[in-house]
Amino acid sequence: MEDEDNLSTSSAEVKENRNVGNLEDHPISSSDRSRVGTPSIKRKRPLEEGNNGHFCKLQLIWKKVSWSVTPKNALVQLHELKPGLQYKMVSQTGPVHAPVFAVAVEVNGLTFEGTGPTKKKAKMRAAELALKSFVQFPNACQAHFAMGNCFNPSTDFTSDQADFPDTLFKEFEPSAHSEDFSVYNPVNNELLSTAYRHGRLLCHTLDLMGHAKQNKHKMASTAESEKNPVVLLNELRSGLRYVCLSETVEKQHIKSFVMAVRVDGRTFEGSGRSKKLAKGQAAQAALQALFNIRLPSHIPSRSKCNHLPQEFADSIYQMVTQKFQELTDNFTSIHARHKTLAGIVMTRGLDIRQAQVIVLSSGTKCINGEYINDQGRVVNDCHAEILARRAFVHFLYSQLELHLSKRREDWERSVFVRLKEGGYRLKENILFHLYVSTSPCGDARLNSPYEITTDLNSTKHIVRKYRGHLRTKIESGEGTIPVRCHNAVQTWDGVLLGEQLVTMSCTDKIARWNVLGLQGALLSYFIEPTYLHSIIVGSLCHTGHLSRVMSHRIEDIGQLPASYRHNQLLLSGVSNAEVRQPGKSPSFSVNWIVGNTDPEVINATTGKRTCGGSSRLCKHTFYVQWAKLYGKLSTRMPSHGDMPSVYSEAKLVAQTYQAVKQQLFKAFQKAGLGTWVKKPPEQDQFLLTV
Repeated sequence: MEDEDNLSTSSAEVKENRNVGNLEDHPISSSDRSRVGTPSIKRKRPLEEGNNGHFCKLQLIWKKVSWSVTPKNALVQLHELKPGLQYKMVSQTGPVHAPVFAVAVEVNGLTFEGTGPTKKKAKMRAAELALKSFVQFPNACQAHFAMGNCFNPSTDFTSDQADFPDTLFKEFEPSAHSEDFSVYNPVNNELLSTAYRHGRLLCHTLDLMGHAKQNKHKMASTAESEKNPVVLLNELRSGLRYVCLSETVEKQHIKSFVMAVRVDGRTFEGSGRSKKLAKGQAAQAALQALFNIRLPSHIPSRSKCNHLPQEFADSIYQMVTQKFQELTDNFTSIHARHKTLAGIVMTRGLDIRQAQVIVLSSGTKCINGEYINDQGRVVNDCHAEILARRAFVHFLYSQLELHLSKRREDWERSVFVRLKEGGYRLKENILFHLYVSTSPCGDARLNSPYEITTDLNSTKHIVRKYRGHLRTKIESGEGTIPVRCHNAVQTWDGVLLGEQLVTMSCTDKIARWNVLGLQGALLSYFIEPTYLHSIIVGSLCHTGHLSRVMSHRIEDIGQLPASYRHNQLLLSGVSNAEVRQPGKSPSFSVNWIVGNTDPEVINATTGKRTCGGSSRLCKHTFYVQWAKLYGKLSTRMPSHGDMPSVYSEAKLVAQTYQAVKQQLFKAFQKAGLGTWVKKPPEQDQFLLTV
């Protein structure tokens, strides 16, 4: 382990590359040439015929640039902008063989914390985060460049090569053979001469590098260029910048990288064993999404896992926990006790500054079979993720009501816009992110760390046998079991006579949302499907397996109708996971929706509020809200008729939704993962009463 206890910025780090930008408007002196120490720049036959009379000058200029310009790392750049900063060691976590260090630095009154496998890397990360907070460019060099200072804008913190001063300009060094000069266009000499006369040489460095590389690619095999998605994307959209989002070490010290690139306002990510492969995956994702191009050699892997930027994921986690702390009087309320906490955050793009927590929930229990209700006045599943989704449905109803308001400021605040052909969809760039404090129950949790506590061999055998299988929750308890029954529908009298009420696991329900959307059957009559953009899991998270069970179990679902899709979630854990509370799970669940002052508390055993009344999240409440909207909006819809008077009939109005649902269930069966178990149909056969 490196000895990095002294976290103050060393003089060696600060003085690194101090001469950048100190180029002067005069030819290179003999002392300069001796310092370069390269025989090839001797002024031998400077105007020899065949060199076009200008390449030796170019050679001198390139040599001057090559020894004078060395890319700076974030630490050095931050020191130049904010000298005298103090870095503090915050914590050291993880096992001895794989520690994780956290280092913090205060800049402009804000504290930025970086983590890494060494103190040096953690310190570097903190510097990068600090730079991003006040420099509106990928790095400080580009900020100087924009302000008129001649700094090299080409520093790349995502390169596989940590330092590349000797290789940065190799492509500009002409070969000793005169025929190689033919690849250089004389126009560049004019550009260089003009820049050189005005002392602005380095401002054009990036353009020259791009031109030299372009000419080099022309000499390369055309077939090879066509196979490289990074090259192809660069031809379509030049000047793109790739950013490394994460670098992880898996078993047997195998590294995995996640790279991202922003094209036409959209961010695309890719993962691989090297940054080069990850860049290729990101470029391929952009090519496919924007230009409908898929290269044969870059078909996505089944094990591909899309990651959310870690800083963004941590911010979502902090917002949800802080809101829950606020609602429970700094966790002093009796209802602050929980095993699982969930929340949905709304953002405009990935701008965390405009993020808003819209729903919160807690809980890990389901209703007892004896309390099942045929009037739609109970909540069957009080797990936190499920309540969060039901609270989100309540939020969508309120947003539709807001859009129908006669006040301009109200409908402008709504997240919906009206479609010309009828119905509504979300405004552009509105994204929703689900945070769950622990892996969702079901198959996603079976392969999480620290979850296997019984006999290792036998447990692994069972997990392997039922991997990816549909699972159901245990009534009045915790945990799940694989779906085994052949009958997909439970019976009302059977449950009342003592049969356990079966509820599908949270993992399977989230997988269902990734195809059908979060809005449910009723709202599908009015709005297009609404999908989650990402899931952030606090603990017991195995993002690779989570990705498989959420997305890859039903890859062969087939073609879906317009506006429906097989949603590919971005996934992430958090840097500092929430500590799981010891003891038994509470028998209550809490839910909160933006616009409401106080949270609602539900008795998870009975499915009703602790006072005995119906929850705002029960089926009957949603049916009443839907009926009100139906009266206002049905004439604006493409197909409308008399309002159904029975809840089960109202759900069938959304015919496309019902067809996609059956397509999803068949896909599970076709994949050999089991049959989706439905509740007794009697619970949906209630009349509308206000």
